[in-house]
Amino acid sequence: MITLKEVAEEVGVSIATVSYALNGRGSVSKSMQNKVHEAAKRLGYRPNRKAQAMRTGMTRSIGLILPDLTNPFFPELAQKVEVAAREQGFTVTLFDTQNDKSAEEEGFQILSQHGVDGIICCPVSNELPTSVNNLMCPVVLVDRPISGFDVVQSDYRHGGELVANYVNNSGHQYVGMLSGPKNIESARQRREGVLAALAEHIEVVWEVEMPFSKDLPEEARQHLKSNRASLIIAADDLIAVGAFNEIEELGLRVPEDVSVIGFDNMPWSTLIRPHLTTIDQPIGTIGLEAVNLLAQKIKTPDRAVKTVVLSVELVERNSVLALNSA
Repeated sequence: MITLKEVAEEVGVSIATVSYALNGRGSVSKSMQNKVHEAAKRLGYRPNRKAQAMRTGMTRSIGLILPDLTNPFFPELAQKVEVAAREQGFTVTLFDTQNDKSAEEEGFQILSQHGVDGIICCPVSNELPTSVNNLMCPVVLVDRPISGFDVVQSDYRHGGELVANYVNNSGHQYVGMLSGPKNIESARQRREGVLAALAEHIEVVWEVEMPFSKDLPEEARQHLKSNRASLIIAADDLIAVGAFNEIEELGLRVPEDVSVIGFDNMPWSTLIRPHLTTIDQPIGTIGLEAVNLLAQKIKTPDRAVKTVVLSVELVERNSVLALNSA
């Protein structure tokens, strides 16, 4: 088994320098940290986590709490977080709350009991369990901002504006909205962005609030059946898929009979037919920034709360029929 001493001899520095570099402590330069990490990887060094925890008080592990692994957004996010964490020497323990607030509270408790150094969480709603305030480790939120916590999120309001501007230029006059839950801040911001930027000549003929799910509620199915809206704005791509399915069940076609636009740009949005026009979120960057933010908070617990807002862009495909092309 490769030891710290062998890594130190390979790089030509002291054992203490190697230890500081691998643990992100002390005043080791970035270039030296890179050299040490490269040498450790090349030699196949594997730290003894138990001994390391006893010595430093750190487990080099973080928790990841996500609300719904059946939603493709979250497995992709989990993968990006795990890769980014591994590069910084952290292991990741994943907890799926299945959109249940009591399970969310249980997740925080279990991860805290396991002694994680910090937790990344996408909350079930706009309120976290009160027990979070008593945690001995920092918490960084992703996707769904809550005041008082570090957060990494996309610019949802601007994403909604991009959707509205696209609709404004499409020639459609009557739209339906499948909006996400109002108790989730990111969904609220998307909706507000759309409504604020829609042109006056465009009428929202119906709106249904629903979970981020492909299973549409009966009210939404009835509105689609009425066929009053020529274009549907979905709060995310999963809801858009649900709309696709229901439109097909009604014997209608996308986009010839009803156009659909989504939000998230999931990898499979190009696998459905027609390909989905949507808003692209930088999921990889969200995961990377969340890990970076948590690592900073672990190292400097008293630093000020920080919000990272990432840019989004519209990806035009062929699920929206332009009515003004003539």
